[in-house]
This record gives sequence, structure tokens and C-alpha cells, in this order.
Amino acid sequence: MKMIQTSLCILVVLLTVSGFPMMESGVESKKGIDYLAINCRKHNAVLTDFGAIGDGKTSNTKAFREAITKLTPLAADGGVQLIVPPGNWLTGSFNLTSHFTLFIQQGATILASQDESEYPMIPRLPSYGDARFASLIYGSNLTDVVITGNKGTINGQGKTWWVKYRSGGFKTISRPLLIEIIFSENIQISDINLIDSPMWNIHPVYCKNVIIRNIKIDAPIDSPNTDGINPDSCTNTIIEDCSVTSGDDCIAVKSGIDQFGIATAIPTQQLSIRRLTCVSPDSAGIAIGSEMSGGIKDVRIEDVTLINTQSAIRIKTAIGRGGYVKDIFARRFTMKTMKYVFWMTGSYKLHPIGFDPKALPEISNINYRDMTAENVTISAKLEGIKNDPFKGICLSNVTIALSPTTKKLQWNCTDVAGVTSRVKPEPCGLLPDKGTTMDCDFPTDKIPIESVVLNKCFA
Repeated sequence: MKMIQTSLCILVVLLTVSGFPMMESGVESKKGIDYLAINCRKHNAVLTDFGAIGDGKTSNTKAFREAITKLTPLAADGGVQLIVPPGNWLTGSFNLTSHFTLFIQQGATILASQDESEYPMIPRLPSYGDARFASLIYGSNLTDVVITGNKGTINGQGKTWWVKYRSGGFKTISRPLLIEIIFSENIQISDINLIDSPMWNIHPVYCKNVIIRNIKIDAPIDSPNTDGINPDSCTNTIIEDCSVTSGDDCIAVKSGIDQFGIATAIPTQQLSIRRLTCVSPDSAGIAIGSEMSGGIKDVRIEDVTLINTQSAIRIKTAIGRGGYVKDIFARRFTMKTMKYVFWMTGSYKLHPIGFDPKALPEISNINYRDMTAENVTISAKLEGIKNDPFKGICLSNVTIALSPTTKKLQWNCTDVAGVTSRVKPEPCGLLPDKGTTMDCDFPTDKIPIESVVLNKCFA
């Protein structure tokens, strides 16, 4: 017995010295599950406190809505946290509140209802013309909102919506998104999995100070319009350490369409995208536009891995869009199996009813550097607008290895102007080689959101 006691004591000392067990973000500790957030909360509640049943069959729409209603008065007193425990929680649309955290535990899945009546119709966005369903998780005019977890899941159950869309439904109505937050500030969406959204997955609109990190998004590669993350008319946003497999653009940067976006005039600016992994055979890793009528500027993109993706960064616009795309900076891309590497489109002809043909977009100061690609069909398709060329395009230190089925014309360039350095295959004549010492710009400063330090919180 003495030998056993001595051995146990030595084991305890060794574990203590080694620091085991380690307490990492999103794992259990004596205080609960620890995680990182912009703010911690004084008050806590569990979804089951409001009568929710996690059997995957019972509707919990009433429970989610009642939970938010009852917790809202506490939010001003140090904030409130609603914990979604393990289980399958079927629900329709529900709204969030300020100073609020929705924490989805590992083993918990929020299941989106497939009943259209569970999604109310809400007013169109000022910079768009479409009627629309409310998203599954929605918030407007909020401050200090966190949607997070330790790898809990939101499942949009999108198949029935996709089938109806392909059969001609929803032509004038936007299908529900998984998460949409509008006219809000200090937003964090992190450490959760999103599956099979009916349409776009994450859509912050007219927001400031947005953090989106450690998100895994999955949808079939042929699912319609299942964009991953769409920052739209937002200022000071960071998207980092995310993985997207989708039937549409992995990230789509937007700011409204045609006369609606021009009149609203809220740009997307101060956007950082870093450490993204994307699979999307029919769309872009990062799309800029085509809805860019409010303007898009100061976008920094770095450390991106694209696998079996149609194009790297695709700038999409058209006559009638107005607005601008300028001061775009991208570096350190690794690409495998691409149709295009560089793609700019000046004739993207998706328009709402009526547009001003005199509203021409400005595309300028586009910088791409330090990129490698293999198994590529076409190096570049750069199509500006006649009498409105895309200017200030810079490419440096880019190596593209072609596929066995490559096209003969590798650089298809019209109505563009810029320079290149150390780019293979040799670019088109509209992008002349300026020698081996030139590098395209990438900012050395940080946007403000990159300096935010998150707090260690507990659920």
C-alpha cells in the first residue's frame, strides 16, 4: 500500500509539473468550457430552461424566441449567455439581442426548420431590391454580439430549398441565410460548423468591428448560391482561419447593387482575410462584387489555400454598377487545380429591374504577389469595360504550372492596364514586364480589428 501511495504521489507531482491537463480554448475546465470572446457575460442560461427538447423533431422556435425575450432585460447588467447543450434543436428563425452570447456546445446541432412559415418576410435591404425571408439567426441594430461554441453545429437542411429553387421557385425572394446581422457593431462569429445553408451562410451587412474566425462551412459543390462568408457594406472586419467547401464563392465581398447600392453609399472597407482554405469548383475563392455599387476598398488577403476552385480572386462588375473596387492587396496564395488564376469581369449582367447605363464602375490599384498555382487551365481572363478600363493592376512573383488540357490562349486581356514582374507564363502585352526588382504593394500597417485582444470566457 505504501508503494502504491508513493507511486500515486509521484504521478500527481509529474502531472502538476508538466502542466497536464492543458486548458485550451474551447475545452472543459473547472469553470466550464473556456473560449475567447470580445466580452464575457455575467448571466448564464441553458436552452432547456425554456422548455426546449433536443430530439431533432420537436420545434423549438418558441423556446429560442422566449429565451431571447426573457434574457434581454439582463443583458444591460453585464451581458447574458444562452448555452445550447448537446442535442438536435429544431427551430425556425429567431432574433438576437445586444450584449449577448449564443454558445453552441460540441455535440449540439441547431437544425433549421424546413417549414417556410417559420421564416417571416422582412423588409428588403436598402442597398438591394429583393424581397426576402428572415435568416435562421438574425439581428438588427445591435452591439456586442457573439455567436460561438466549441465546434457546435448549425445545419441549414438546405436540400428542400435548393430543389424548389431549381424548379423555378424563389426567383423574386431570397431564401433564408444561416446568420445575418445588420446595422450592428462589435460582432464575433467563431468556432462553429455550418452545414447545408439554404443560401448564403454568414452575412454581416452595414456593420462595424466584425470578427469571423475558426469557422468551418460545408455544402455540396453543386448547391446553389451557398456562399460561405459575405461581408457587405462593412467597416473594420477580419475573417481568419476559416475553411469553406461550397457551391458558390467561398468569400464574397459586397456593397449593394446598381441604383440601390449607389443611393445607400455604404462601402466595404478595412477588410482583412487571412488563412483561408477553399474548395469550390464552380466559383471563386474570394469574389469581389458583383454587388459593389457602394464601393469596396482597402482589402488585404493573405495566406490562402485553394483546391479545385474555379478562380482565385474574381472581380465582378458591369455597366450600371457605379461604385468602385480599389486598393486590393493579396499575397501568399497556394492553388491546386484551377480553371483560372486571375479573373476580372466587366460584363456581369445580373441586374435588378432598371439601371443607369451611365453608372460606370472604377476598378483601380489591384495588387497580387507571391503566388503559386498548379494544374491550371487558363492563367488569366481580364476583361475591363470599353472606355472604362481597369487600371493599376500589378502582378509580381507568380508561377503558374499548366494542366495537360490547358488552353492555347493563356492571357486573355481587354481594356486593362498595369504592370508585372517575374510572372510565368508570360502575361499579355497590356501588362508589361517591369523587371526583376519590382514587387506589388502590400500594406505594412494593420486595420484596427487586427489589434483587438479577446478575453478568456467560460460557458
